[in-house]
Amino acid sequence: MIGMAQRLPLLLPALVLLFIVGTRTSAEEHPMMSNSAGDARQPLPLPAMMAEHQKQNMREHLAAIQAIVAAIGHDDMNAVAKAASRIGYSEAMGQMCEHMGAAAPGFTPMALNFHRTADTIGEAARRGDRAGVLSSLDRTLQTCVSCHATYRQEVVDDETWKRLTAATPSP
Repeated sequence: MIGMAQRLPLLLPALVLLFIVGTRTSAEEHPMMSNSAGDARQPLPLPAMMAEHQKQNMREHLAAIQAIVAAIGHDDMNAVAKAASRIGYSEAMGQMCEHMGAAAPGFTPMALNFHRTADTIGEAARRGDRAGVLSSLDRTLQTCVSCHATYRQEVVDDETWKRLTAATPSP
């Protein structure tokens, strides 16, 4: 019978091969990585400046999520609540979501749901409810995944933006 130390040199190349084969993907296998031509997600039309602003907001949201996870790891519920407040709902955030989604039906309610769901992370943290924080974080991340699976940015010129948003009533 071969011992584990003797099997390792045989097993390691097989594991590396499985890893390489398992991580090779195409755009069809990962629609989030595909180009817009084959991307079935709904367009989120934005002028270039707004598109860049939205990308910066997404990066800030991701940094807040990372801060929440780090604070959970240190069992620091005050830091969790503070980080969650960075992505929670506010009137200003609501207006920005409405403006960003003005040319994409359904985007604004989804975006607002993200921010309101993020509020529940802070609420659970202020109660000292670690399990509630994790459950709320899960729901919040589900809204992220759902939105990114539904919409893709589409940069449009200012004239197109004006045309698209002129015909769209406010939610």
